[in-house]
Amino acid sequence: MFKMLKTREVLLLFCFVGATDALYKQWIPDTNYENTTNWDKGTVPCGNDIVQFSAQGKVSVFVETTHAVQEMRLPVDGEFILNSGAGFYVLSGKDPSCGTGATAQFKDPESLRWFNPALWRGAVTLNDLQLGNFLFSVHEESVPCQHDDVVFEALSSFRVDTSSSQPSIPVKSVSVLGKTFDSRSEFSQYLNSRSGRLQFHGSSAVTVGYAGCGDPTGCDCGNSVNHQVICSTVTCTSFSCKQPLRPVGHCCDVCGAILTIRFAEGFNLQNYRERIRHLFLIKPQYKSIQLGMSKVSKPQRLMGLIPFGTSPEIQVVILDGETGKVSETLGEDIVNDISSHGSELGITGVEFQTSSGSSGNQSGGSAGMVTGIVFAVLIVIAIIIIVVSLIRKGLVKMPSMPSMPSLRRSQKTSDVDNIGGPLDHGFDNPMFNNPDMLSNIPGLYDTERNAISMTQTGVQFVNPVYDENETDITV
Repeated sequence: MFKMLKTREVLLLFCFVGATDALYKQWIPDTNYENTTNWDKGTVPCGNDIVQFSAQGKVSVFVETTHAVQEMRLPVDGEFILNSGAGFYVLSGKDPSCGTGATAQFKDPESLRWFNPALWRGAVTLNDLQLGNFLFSVHEESVPCQHDDVVFEALSSFRVDTSSSQPSIPVKSVSVLGKTFDSRSEFSQYLNSRSGRLQFHGSSAVTVGYAGCGDPTGCDCGNSVNHQVICSTVTCTSFSCKQPLRPVGHCCDVCGAILTIRFAEGFNLQNYRERIRHLFLIKPQYKSIQLGMSKVSKPQRLMGLIPFGTSPEIQVVILDGETGKVSETLGEDIVNDISSHGSELGITGVEFQTSSGSSGNQSGGSAGMVTGIVFAVLIVIAIIIIVVSLIRKGLVKMPSMPSMPSLRRSQKTSDVDNIGGPLDHGFDNPMFNNPDMLSNIPGLYDTERNAISMTQTGVQFVNPVYDENETDITV
């Protein structure tokens, strides 16, 4: 299928202006005929060559100019998008500048995935995209976020696999062939067109119409749900630094420095990004630095162990290669700047980590510890109130306490211990210990005077010599 691209559509790209807080993410690969990397020989076919596309492949190819070919073998499902004046022709003879001729195979773009961070580049403005002023980001934020404008080059076509675990991929807008789509229904119609089906394929549908970031302090990217999909496309390299760091939203350990900035009302992420650029990144010693700055949700842990939610913070990732020494120097400069001007910028504190193992808190760094202690006290009080309430309602019973030994028993035991051990009762008298047996012995009891007295304390023998009526004893 051949399709002519109108000049008016190309001009629309240069009128594409987004909100000041939005970032622009541009897709890097293309399926352009003039791109040498799209051919197996590394060169664009010439007049003596046979041009071959995979018969079962699906591809949308942009053609910018005219080309001579010897023969062309097209796929079953595909299209050419021809720029104004572009096309193909067959030479009547041989092209002396083309050599003997060969078969040129167009590479299959089927494996190019939306969630591959290496296939995107980001910038604050469209002008920065054109000038090459690209932003460095962690892996999750290298892929278009839900508030971003997605740009595919105007004079270009592509094929991208959008498969993921989510049913849709939310973005603010998409620009294809110079036309910007920010209406969900309009872009849905384009996706169902022949070009749309050849350019976008996969299980997840790209959805436009989401609002830009209206928060001056920045917005969460929203790609954490696709973290595993993103990291499956990333190959990590090993480093020799002492203590590699893992930034939030990144797939690999890195050498360098990480600053975690706490902010208050009045902080502006874009203004602070520009401040860092103009104060530090323009210096020659920081030419090799990669610096990424974004708003992240950092997990909070009570006493460093118990998770109790997340807090929004600004993460600044600074990288400079394997050593990380230059990154640490820049990190220290930024911390010093915060110490001097943090209150003016809306910054309340900063934590500083380096791959050399050093770390520190500046400008209100103890606030986190105070907050943790306050939360701990409140949680303990809440638990006590809940337990008391449940006990009063009878839903929870207090466990029974073990009985304590009586004082008399303790004293008796103490007396025995003082004697030197348990008393010796001698041998056992079976008749004495069993009163029931005594009643069966005839003559044991005297009717006039009891020989044996039964009392509550036991069995006692009565002394017949002793007269209880006598009060005096004569010797």
